[in-house]
Amino acid sequence: MANITAKDVAALRAKTGIGMMECKKALVEADGDVDKAIKILRERGELKAEAKAATRIAADGIVDIMKEGNVTAMIEVNSETDFVAKNASFQEFVKNLLKTIIANKPADVDALMASQYIDGTATVDAKLKEMIFVIGEKLSIRRFAVVEGVASTYIHGTGSIGVIVTFDADEAIAAKDEFVAFAKNIALQVGAYPTPYLNKESVPASVIEEEKSILMAQIANDPANAKKPAQIIEKMVSGRISKFYDNNCLLDMSYVKDDEIKVGKYVENTAKELGGNITITGFYRFEKGEGIQKREENFAEEIAKLTGN
Repeated sequence: MANITAKDVAALRAKTGIGMMECKKALVEADGDVDKAIKILRERGELKAEAKAATRIAADGIVDIMKEGNVTAMIEVNSETDFVAKNASFQEFVKNLLKTIIANKPADVDALMASQYIDGTATVDAKLKEMIFVIGEKLSIRRFAVVEGVASTYIHGTGSIGVIVTFDADEAIAAKDEFVAFAKNIALQVGAYPTPYLNKESVPASVIEEEKSILMAQIANDPANAKKPAQIIEKMVSGRISKFYDNNCLLDMSYVKDDEIKVGKYVENTAKELGGNITITGFYRFEKGEGIQKREENFAEEIAKLTGN
């Protein structure tokens, strides 16, 4: 049997980030073989990850963004608690995921999970399971976006909301400080006022038809409209559809720093001032934990279970 020293255990811990006791157990089981011990730890990490995935809800976490050259990536990685989201090793893991995305440009989360983690030691899937083992909480890579070209970004606070806005602009225009400030303002707008569509043209016809049917039903159910002619009803619906665009399309929204103009007009004015063409081509907005149902803890019931009452 190999003589396992404290130095051996410390070296394995430095390599894996896993606790001293777990490292010692793995080294004993591997008879001092470091590579075998790492494999054992990974296998245990996978088992632990699978158990947590089945029983835990990860609705906290962080949204982060990285830009390298003309490539910009954004990711949402979820944890169970805010405490873990503030953990330095978790944050480093998220940064490395962004580096992996920029290097590999995977098509979706499944492709990312199958990609080699940026340090080349394992796949992203295996590294995620290691991190779950090390940190002791369920972690999940929920979504990411990667774009090339002119883009502006915004992160709210410590990563509760992230935004990428993409632009089509002349290279000379995009290099100007005034454009950078303008682009940041657009990213701030998207962060402050979540909206599903860029412009009227990007709203599916089915969405407008459904909105019209809802409006027609609302108007029909109001006795005050009973004697109004069809053309008046049609104008009422058109007016409310216009309001729908104002509330749901970025270019039709009021500009956050000057509510006298719409975002589209702000873009137009800036393009004129800078002497070139500027078009917003798209945007992504990730809000941490958005749509994930958080588990409600009943502490009275929990204590009762623990005490057997």
